[in-house]
Amino acid sequence: MGFRLPSIIRTSFNANKASSHVVEVPKGYVAVYVGQQMKRFVIPISYLNQSSFQELLNQAEEEFGYDHPMGGLTIPCREDVFLNITSHFGSC
Repeated sequence: MGFRLPSIIRTSFNANKASSHVVEVPKGYVAVYVGQQMKRFVIPISYLNQSSFQELLNQAEEEFGYDHPMGGLTIPCREDVFLNITSHFGSC
């Protein structure tokens, strides 16, 4: 038993691994880093308006302020929690 990962979420490289390859973020999307491994996800900007995602943003603000160590938005929660929350958004 599991949950279905929305096809709209795109996973990218593991940010902890050194790479000279920069992955572009398409217009209308934002890259976020999630979990202990700082896995990079590219999500639609529309997710930022969802109330449950707003809670994640509030946690990020409390933990990091505006200084995100990965250079992008870092979400301080487990990867499975992030995927569970975003799986309910559908294609916003």
